[in-house]
Parts: sequence; structure tokens; C-alpha cells
Amino acid sequence: MGRQEIYTNPVNWQSRAFNQVPDSDNRIHSDELAKAYGFTGALVPGVTVSCYLAHPAVEAWGLPWLERGAAHVTVRSPLYDEHEFRVTVTPSENSCEAVLLSGGRVCAEGLISLPVMTPACPVQRSDIAMRANYVAPVASREVMEAFKAYGCPAKSFLWSADHEMATYLREQSQMSSLHRTDEKAGSGGYANLSFVLGCANRHFAAVAKMSPWIHLETWSQNFQSIPLGTELVSEMRVVNLFEKKGHEFADCEFNLFRADDGSCVCSISQRAIYLMREP
Repeated sequence: MGRQEIYTNPVNWQSRAFNQVPDSDNRIHSDELAKAYGFTGALVPGVTVSCYLAHPAVEAWGLPWLERGAAHVTVRSPLYDEHEFRVTVTPSENSCEAVLLSGGRVCAEGLISLPVMTPACPVQRSDIAMRANYVAPVASREVMEAFKAYGCPAKSFLWSADHEMATYLREQSQMSSLHRTDEKAGSGGYANLSFVLGCANRHFAAVAKMSPWIHLETWSQNFQSIPLGTELVSEMRVVNLFEKKGHEFADCEFNLFRADDGSCVCSISQRAIYLMREP
């Protein structure tokens, strides 16, 4: 017999935002460059904002959400490091609408769901791996068009307690027990959405040099949970490129596979500005 699944409804929650990557190569997460582009301060990563929206669902639905849950998240305005935020949820059958508010602004909104049936699982293409001495070209429309036409190298990742995305709040005690990696993790230690979506982010930023760039929207589908120590391979495809209001946008697809058996753990579609207009 399979495991009996017992759910509760997601509920509102609030906390304080945490920018895990102030020293990231993407300097939009630094105070200096963010202010140069007109922001109040360093931006909390969009993948972390997405994790905040999913937190109530993880608390309510538990491991089944990590194994087959889905999320569509749109970042509307910046969430700043150390700022208080609140996530309000409106539950319905097998899903909830979530809105993140901070400083009187809607920073992000999303639809977090738990499909009864998991969609068809992507199959690994076995793309050529990114070499250790890979030299990324400077991001431009021409460069991105080349990746769209000829493909992108695959990139490897390791989910570990030492990863900077292992903590999506400053205090792990405030995180879902399923995601804690500290000494009180117990039966937790599973990868959180900030790390999972962050693999797509890092893959995107690794194929071409881009700074600053901004993560805007993601669609993600889980296929299995990711325990500590899992090695992953990300395969990337550039789907669409366009310009709007002086910004250059890219729509990309990523599939994350276990390195040991090639099974898919998550599929991700992402929209980002890879080249921002000058401030």
C-alpha cells in the first residue's frame, strides 16, 4: 500500500527577508549597484522570493509537494534584504494563490499547486557538460541567439548543507522542518525551492557573463524530492528572446536530473532580463 497523504490548508505567514548572496557575481544583489539602478538597496533573489511564496504549501502539504508540487511565480517589485514581509494565501482544492507583500507593495504573487497526477517526466538529452575552463562570452542578443540555435552546455550542482541557498531565512529554526539542514534537521534536509530554482538561475548566468540581470517569472514542476548529498545535472534550452522598454529578455527551459540515475527531479521555465538598459 502507498503512503497515506493527509493535508491541511496553507495559512498566512510572515518573516524577515534574507539576501543570501550579497557577494554574487550578479551585483543587483549588492547595495551599490542596486541603488545605481534606482532601487532602495540590494534585491533579495527572485528564487528566494519564490521560496517564500511556496513556504505555506510546504508546511501544509509536506513531502508530497516536494515530490510532485508545482509553482508559477511572478516577481512584481523588489523585496529588500532585512525588510519584513507577509505572505497571504487563498486556498482552493489542490492549490493556493499566494501574494507576498512588503512595505505596502505587492512584491510577488504565485499559484502553488499539488497535482493529483504528475505530468510526463522530461528525458535527459545528455548535453555536453560545461568544461571547468569554460570562458563565458559577454551576454548580448547575438550571443543568446547563438545559444538558442546551437544549444547550451549542461552544468552540475550539488545539494549540500554548505550551499549558500541551504538557508532561505537567517534562522533555520523558522524554516520548514523538511528543509532544515542544521543539527536539528531530523528527517529533513530536502532541497528548498530557492536552491532548486537557483540551479536554473546559476546555469543561466554561467553560460554568458551578465550583471546586473533580474529573475522575473518561473513555472516549475517537481518530480521527486532532493535529499542532502544529491548531485544534479541541469540541461538548458533558450526558447525565446525579445526586447521591451530597452531591456533584453530571455525565456529559457531547464530540466534538473539526478547525476546517478538520470531521473528528472524538476522542470523549470524561467523569464529573466539578461541585459538591463542603462540607468
